Parts: sequence; C-alpha cells; structure tokens
Amino acid sequence: MRKKIFLTGSEGFIGSHLLELLVKNNFNVKALCLYNSFNNWGWLDTIDKKILKEVEIISGDIRDKDIILKHTKKIDTLINLAALIAIPYSYQATESFIQTNVVGLNNILSTALKNEFNVIHTSTSEVYGNPDSFPLKEENRVFAKSPYAATKIAGDQLCLSYNRSFKVPVTILRPFNTFGPRQSLRAIIPTVICQAILNDGVVKLGNIYPKRNFNYVNDIADGFLKALNLKKHKGDLINLGGSFEISIKDLVSMVSNILQKKIRIEKDPTRLRPAKGEVERLIASRVKSQSILKWNPKYDNKKNFNNALDQTVKWYQQNLKFFIDKSRIYNI
Repeated sequence: MRKKIFLTGSEGFIGSHLLELLVKNNFNVKALCLYNSFNNWGWLDTIDKKILKEVEIISGDIRDKDIILKHTKKIDTLINLAALIAIPYSYQATESFIQTNVVGLNNILSTALKNEFNVIHTSTSEVYGNPDSFPLKEENRVFAKSPYAATKIAGDQLCLSYNRSFKVPVTILRPFNTFGPRQSLRAIIPTVICQAILNDGVVKLGNIYPKRNFNYVNDIADGFLKALNLKKHKGDLINLGGSFEISIKDLVSMVSNILQKKIRIEKDPTRLRPAKGEVERLIASRVKSQSILKWNPKYDNKKNFNNALDQTVKWYQQNLKFFIDKSRIYNI
C-alpha cells in the first residue's frame, strides 16, 4: 500500500523538489500551499504537470489548526517544511516568526497526537550560532543569534517534548545551507548569480568572509526520503550537511569562473547582519546522518559542488524571467 504523506511548505524551494521526489517514489502526496487570493501555488505552478496531477493540493496555513486536523486523517507521515526563514526579516517581524515557526508547529504536533501520524520536522543549522568546536554535532549547545534561530530552537524543543511526554513519533532533520534551482534571491547563491548576470558583473553583498557548508537541494531532498524509510521515529535530531565548506568570497570566484565573467563585489551595509548576529562558520558532523539515515550526499566535495553550482547557474540563466524585474531590490 502506498504511504500517505502530508507535505507542508510544498510550494517552496526545498518543498517543491521534495514533492517531485516523493511522487517519483510512489508516495501518495497531499501538499499544503500557503493560501493567497491569487490562487498561486508557488514553484508547483512550474513543475511537470504529470507530477502535479498525482498530488492533492490544499490551500491553507499551519497557523490554522482546523486545516491541519481536517486534512491529516489517515495519513502516515507529515513532513513539515512550512516556515518563515528569512533571517534579516526576523529582526523586523519577530511575532510573525513565532506564529508560524512555533504556534503553527504546535498545531501540527497536537494534531499528530490526535490523528496518530509521524512527524518529520525541519530544523536549521542556524540554531548553533557560533560554536566552539567543529564539526557541529547534534549534541552541541544551541545559541540563537537571530529571532529566526530562536523560533527554530523553540520548535525543535516542542518536537522533543511531544515525543518524550506524549510519545508522538517525531524525527527532526537539521539541513545546513541548501542551494539549487528555484531558490529565492534572498539566499546568497541565487543573489550572486542573478546580480552578476543582470548588473554587468557588479554584485552587492554584506560580509563575504563567513564559511558555509552548502548542500545541493537534490541531496537534501534525498535525506528527507531516507527519513521516511525509518521504521520508528523516536525523537532523533539529525544534521543534514556535508563536509565541504567554502567562504562567500570564494563562492563568488567559483560563480565568476562558471559565468566566465569578472565579478566586482560592492559592500552593501543594508545586507550586513547586526554585529552580534553574524554566524561565522557552519560545518556539520555526519555521524548520525550516516548511521541512522544511511545518507551520503553526492555533491560533497569541491568538484561535485562545482558541478551542482554549474547546474544551478544554468537554471537561473534559463529562468531569468522569474527574477529580472526585482533583481535590484534587496529582499530581506
């Protein structure tokens, strides 16, 4: 019998890629898209219509508990990718982040208790802040350096408390920086690519020295797929991140080489995080992802990362129509 999956955040960057993967692997998928009056399904409007025909689309919001209650009866697993994620915006709209990332998640967990389904929840590497040692293990202390990170820490703890107190079957996946086609311009790789193409090689950035472990979206979607294969969801918290890391400055150089175009970086103060809000380095321990999920990312070295970056650049070159009108606007 086909497993029934309820996917929130399905219309977004990672969600749309995961939805495609779930359908291709013969899962029965219900997809929640954030309601809007334009009847817009985000990136789902752009994917193969044959795949979309296999999916039941529901318009709603995880902040509405009745929506979750109504549509999660007789499902096997809910994968929660719904979240407000823009770190700079969290400094301005903290309450919105609390309502979605904490209250919305609580609606999911309390409904899981009633409707009896598994929960796979999406955390973030941002919860680690600036740690004292690397690579980052799941047992490392969490240290919020933004309201966004604080709400994600709260969400992780809610999941763990529901598992410990009420035995709700939960697995928490903690993806490190993800990139690939369909990512918004608020993320570093798309903004570098699109600015370089559209602004004659001039790229406005904030701090270019932090190092990140960038993971191709296909690898991250595969991590979620492997989590669905777990026989029991027993409150495990698992990093999804490779071992390859690169600074923003060196990333710009790689994009420059792929585009065969000289890139000139201009410092933009509006793109800087608050002085005490910057996270200087993020690199994951892979012990648990390998031992529990058997997850081995394919793009986890410089050569394969460059190949994935090349694929990403080509996608943005072919899909500039989605970004050209607002490429010069800094969307926090």
